[in-house]
Amino acid sequence: MRSLCFGGGPAVKKYSLAIPLLCTTVVVIGDQLTKWWVRSAFELYESKVVIPGFFNLTFVTNTGAAFGFLAGEQAMWRQAFFVSISLVALIALFFAFRHFRAQGWCYAYAIGFIAGGAIGNLIDRLRFGAVVDFLDFYIKHYHWPAFNVADSAITIGVGFFILGQFLYPAAGNAK
Repeated sequence: MRSLCFGGGPAVKKYSLAIPLLCTTVVVIGDQLTKWWVRSAFELYESKVVIPGFFNLTFVTNTGAAFGFLAGEQAMWRQAFFVSISLVALIALFFAFRHFRAQGWCYAYAIGFIAGGAIGNLIDRLRFGAVVDFLDFYIKHYHWPAFNVADSAITIGVGFFILGQFLYPAAGNAK
C-alpha cells in the first residue's frame, strides 16, 4: 500500500492518462446522449413522473451554475465567466492528474469524472447558452434542484477524491 501513496521509486504505480480520458469520454457521451433525448422527447418544463412522490424527469434549463448561481446576470458576461471557469478548471485538472497519478487509483477516476462533467456542461453552455437539467428528485413539496449526468459525474468525482483522502491519507503530504 505504501508504494501507491508516495511518489518516487520503481515500486510506485503511476496511473495512465487512459483512465481519466476513458472516464471523461464515457461521461461526456452519456451526458450529451441523455440531454439530446430529453430535448427531443420533452417540451421545456414538461415533467413525467417516474417514481411518484420521489422522482420525475423534468426538462429545465439553467443559465447559472449550481442552484442557479449567477442565472440573473447579463448573458454575455455570464457566458464568458462560465466558459472561462470551465477552461481553467480543465487545465487545473490536467495538472492535478500529473500530481496525483502516483498516489492512488481514486484520483485518476476523480479527475476523469470531474473533467467529463465539466466538459458536458461546457458543451451545453456553448451550444445553447444554458445547461439542460432533467433529473428531478423530491419528497412531497421539497424539491432538490434539477440536475443532469454531468452534474452527477462531478459529484461522483468529488466523492472519489474524498475516498482517496481516506484510502491514501499520506498522498496530500507526498512530495
